[in-house]
Amino acid sequence: MTQANDDPNLAVLFLMAARALGDELHRQLDETIYSDTRPAHGFTFQLLAPNGATINEIAEHLGVTKQAASQMVEFLEQHGYVSRQPHPVDKRNKLVLLTDKGWGCTNTVANILNKLEQQWSDLLGSERLEIMRSDLSRLILETNEGKWPSKLRPSW
Repeated sequence: MTQANDDPNLAVLFLMAARALGDELHRQLDETIYSDTRPAHGFTFQLLAPNGATINEIAEHLGVTKQAASQMVEFLEQHGYVSRQPHPVDKRNKLVLLTDKGWGCTNTVANILNKLEQQWSDLLGSERLEIMRSDLSRLILETNEGKWPSKLRPSW
């Protein structure tokens, strides 16, 4: 996993940084009324905002079975984060939408991430953080045919 000189390679550093950010996000989220959420829920919320999605779309987005997506939606519905509404086009499907509580959680996560990003800026300096953001954006776009990936999902 590490190079001969024991310095982690770039892929490991990216994963460690993302893990540190995610762990701190959920540590802080656990101190709020949203302590019953898990990282996979956040990936689902990203898909649902702003127009909702079907169970099939959630399953595809997360890379899980329809049954697993249904179980997650059932949990989120029971805890007040989502509701199921009739689909406006496909009457055989339901549209899963964020509720006020779901939007509140999403906004709380955004606020926590802004604070964490400010901490990183304080640590590295705002100029270096912006250079890193620009470089990472360029790498992502260059390796994805000039587009942002349409799916952001957990690594199972």
